[in-house]
Amino acid sequence: MRKIFFVLISFGFSLLFSCDDGDILNVEFDFDDTFQACGDLVFYKTKSDPSESLSFKVNDIDFEDLFVVTAGESVEITSNSNTFNYRTYSNATLPNDLFCNDIPSSEINITQDYESTNDLATFTTSLIEDDNDGIPAEFEDINGNGNLEDDDTDGDGIPNYLDEDDDGDNVLTKTENPNYTETDGLSNAQDTDGDTIPDYLDTDDDDDGVLTRDEESVDQDQNPTNDIRDPNIGPDYLNKDVALTEAAIAYREHTIIQTYTISLIIEGVDLEIISQDFDFGNLEDSDLSTSRKLTPEF
Repeated sequence: MRKIFFVLISFGFSLLFSCDDGDILNVEFDFDDTFQACGDLVFYKTKSDPSESLSFKVNDIDFEDLFVVTAGESVEITSNSNTFNYRTYSNATLPNDLFCNDIPSSEINITQDYESTNDLATFTTSLIEDDNDGIPAEFEDINGNGNLEDDDTDGDGIPNYLDEDDDGDNVLTKTENPNYTETDGLSNAQDTDGDTIPDYLDTDDDDDGVLTRDEESVDQDQNPTNDIRDPNIGPDYLNKDVALTEAAIAYREHTIIQTYTISLIIEGVDLEIISQDFDFGNLEDSDLSTSRKLTPEF
């Protein structure tokens, strides 16, 4: 939780303001450090006990603009046409989709509504891509030069930190049990043939002289894991006594995981009762986690 305080007159851990009608307004701004989005660029956060909301409607950018960023970089987009509201309610609790309905619920009773307009707002978006193979990106710097882009074990044009299949044997890296832990790193990675090359980097996992990706004599589908002559041992590519060859003709399709982070800072907010900058936090939205697919040229 993030508490945002503007110290004018301090009474304990909250602010007390006298309104025109003589009531005392207790303002804490004790909201989560994440916010939601819905509709035409309405960003908001709510809380209970007491029931309050912060909402921010943007008029001069499109939601899609926030996702125009190159992996590994950050971009800033600013807004100067917007409306910021702080509201209090008599309701004991507030629905999660408070700002997502075209027609507000008749059961919601706003007791106070303070508004600030055309503040300087800055959205900062960053994008991280990863192969989600169970190995942290920094451990995929095979040559140790600090540049992840030039580590491409199988030469398929996809650097290892984005490559679901680091050795290009058509068996996914995570299926080859790299067994990464924070304590032991990759020291316990599976090495079927004991040649000191872990399976996820070994093109011939059982050392039978046939490339793993060419051991597809049962079903040619760019997936050697389902080619099994001896169920007691497992897939042929891990069985040194089976050396049947069916040459691979393609790499399997790869999925690269994309994770966006979008944060919002609003400067110069003036709500009558309080003037300050707001760190609105980070956006929570299902669109922030997505993926892209590609198949390397064989």
